[in-house]
Amino acid sequence: MVRTVELLLDEAADLAVREAWRRLADAGLPSQARHRSPTNSPHLTLAACPELTAPIRWELAEVAAALPLPVHFTGVVRFERPTSVLAWALDRDPALARLHRRAWEAVASDSPPETLNPFHEPGRWSPHITLGRTRRPGAFSGRRVPELLPAPPLSARLTTLRSYDTETGALEVLDPRP
Repeated sequence: MVRTVELLLDEAADLAVREAWRRLADAGLPSQARHRSPTNSPHLTLAACPELTAPIRWELAEVAAALPLPVHFTGVVRFERPTSVLAWALDRDPALARLHRRAWEAVASDSPPETLNPFHEPGRWSPHITLGRTRRPGAFSGRRVPELLPAPPLSARLTTLRSYDTETGALEVLDPRP
């Protein structure tokens, strides 16, 4: 079982991402629009761990208290790790880097180290909103994909901290402490 720790976008940015998803799907390219699950929404993954224990939840409540957080998109990015990913990158400014570090430290504090994704480690983490993903290597390389996409919003706000359970499909909003 894996529990993700994710941030959701404000409504305008969410709609812009969904428009990018639609355009990729309409062009016959891999797109997150093809994932019909009601839990599928544009998000920024901060970390993942096997279980959200009480100590992890306590620390994540502090992360949730820092929201909303303004962020800035920097453009299109591609990853080849083990899947091909097309995304809109976010500027890892000091505020976003601090928020991410707090989330990482929360999950790392009470999870076996071998269960944590090294791509989520501070310093290696590349903040992005996934537009399309596939197991086909190089699916987005050599294509004029950026021309298909709308321009990303100049800025957005990260509004909600949530967790997704990959085994059950359940979503949980992680609230700040009262």
